[in-house]
Amino acid sequence: MSLTLQLPLEDGRLQRYALSQRTPVEPPAKPAFNRIAYSAAHVVANPLAPVDPWLEAAIDWDATIAYRRRLWSMGLGVAEAMDTAQRGMGLDWNTSLELIRRSLDAARDFPGALVASGCGTDHLTPDAARSVDDVIRAYEEQMAAIEKLGGKLILMASRALVRVASGPEDYEKVYGRLLQQAKQPVVLHWLGDMFDPALAGYWGTTDLDRAMDTALGIIAANADKVDGIKISLLDKDKEIAMRRRLPAGVRMYTGDDFNYAELIAGDGEGAQPNHQQSDALLGIFDAIAPAASAALAALAQGNLNRFHEILAPTVPLSRHIFKSPTRFYKTGVVFMAWINGHQDHFTMVGGQQSTRSLPHFAELFRLADAAGLIEQPELAARRMKHLLALHGIEG
Repeated sequence: MSLTLQLPLEDGRLQRYALSQRTPVEPPAKPAFNRIAYSAAHVVANPLAPVDPWLEAAIDWDATIAYRRRLWSMGLGVAEAMDTAQRGMGLDWNTSLELIRRSLDAARDFPGALVASGCGTDHLTPDAARSVDDVIRAYEEQMAAIEKLGGKLILMASRALVRVASGPEDYEKVYGRLLQQAKQPVVLHWLGDMFDPALAGYWGTTDLDRAMDTALGIIAANADKVDGIKISLLDKDKEIAMRRRLPAGVRMYTGDDFNYAELIAGDGEGAQPNHQQSDALLGIFDAIAPAASAALAALAQGNLNRFHEILAPTVPLSRHIFKSPTRFYKTGVVFMAWINGHQDHFTMVGGQQSTRSLPHFAELFRLADAAGLIEQPELAARRMKHLLALHGIEG
């Protein structure tokens, strides 16, 4: 079939585009890394379920778990039931817990596979929260359920806590209580309001420096219960500043989908090894998994040039996927899985496939091709033509 398409530009004009057919990036057969790297994995919807997709979550469990198996086979960990899985944007708590259970079961087939699971308060609507104690109880309910399955916790940011907290002291109370009862060290998650507007003012203030002070104080007071913190502020300088203030042994998990390559590579500066580099917990690693695996393997072998050579062309792709409104990035992640044949349809939980425009997908297609992330060119071209035809573009 023809590997040439008519793709729309931002101004609505059509431009003929020929796929490069470059050899796609291949992950190593036996990946070994010197960074911990989690991919926040997406879920595959079941388009045949007789549900109202804006109101109910219907998951294709086989395809969803198969994608996680793919990530583990590349050496990547899975950050389960996080915002990439549409937590809080279509994926409810009951479905999230089932996803966590199935993911933990499947991980047993991969010795050493990493799984960390999102623990939040999303079964408590912000309007129903009346006090900090309500928030603590909601967290504890999810903690108990995940820990009963043997899961490692990622303490997700809480919309309900933002609503009821009167200042930093309330965050100190909530996190202090939760961390002291956690069965194993947890990952904290600071998600910026560009990802979720309802989280504006997290840690009790809109001043990021003061918010950082509060978070670092909580970590210092509970360092033995904190594996690390993931920050998703899309501000590399804030991440580096915080990284250099972490207690020894507490990891910085970069959530910066704009600057991940340089943050993971590190700068060699700082009093402790954990001050010098970031580990990773990234939504973009779902979409660029082969490149992430290959680059991390090169880094572990001491080949910094190859690490950057592989990841450099993925950065424009990531910045496009995560462009404002950033919370709609999940649509680009699922689009990548679809055009590469890892699911049979472009349908999302909550109908979220509609959150981006056709020109957005066209540019994403071009950037994926430039990054060597089109795994099957003929299939990708055919599926892109299907999407174009649905929008009235033939040929």
